[in-house]
Amino acid sequence: MTRTLLAALGLGLALSACASTPPTIPPVANVDLQRFMGDWYVIAHIPSMPEREAFNAIESYQLDDEGRIRTTFQFRKGSFDAKLKTMEPVGRVVPGTNNAVWDMQFVWPIQAEYVIVDVSDDYSQTVIGRSKRDYLWIMARTPSIADADYAALVAKAKALGYDTTQLRKVPQQWPETAADARR
Repeated sequence: MTRTLLAALGLGLALSACASTPPTIPPVANVDLQRFMGDWYVIAHIPSMPEREAFNAIESYQLDDEGRIRTTFQFRKGSFDAKLKTMEPVGRVVPGTNNAVWDMQFVWPIQAEYVIVDVSDDYSQTVIGRSKRDYLWIMARTPSIADADYAALVAKAKALGYDTTQLRKVPQQWPETAADARR
């Protein structure tokens, strides 16, 4: 009787673990890293704790000589006039993913999954997700995108299993060039 109870308990735990683990989020087939590098404005996100009140959020990527992705994430917390905040995680492409899955390290030794789930053919818009479906970033090369493009990217996120009611549009207000605003 004890063996049967333990076996049933073990099977129940195993099944509940499988049921609660979301399936791996599918990345795009291939990412041209050189084309992906540069500035990306965060149009909307399901934010992590530090970026919940982000204004003028922009993420910049630069490939270094060792193949790491040097990232600079800048935003103003709470308003356009707030002090500029900067985070500088380092990304590494996960081997065998055609450059579409990265490990992002904000604090050693913790690495966060970063999956490019959509990128437009001209590399002007992208969606970054995670298998946990906890965070999401819709980004573009420009501070705003057409409503139809935004709706299509939100629909893509919803199809991937995201609760899109959690999306927050990031307020963006820039002078002629973003470089002017960073000074």
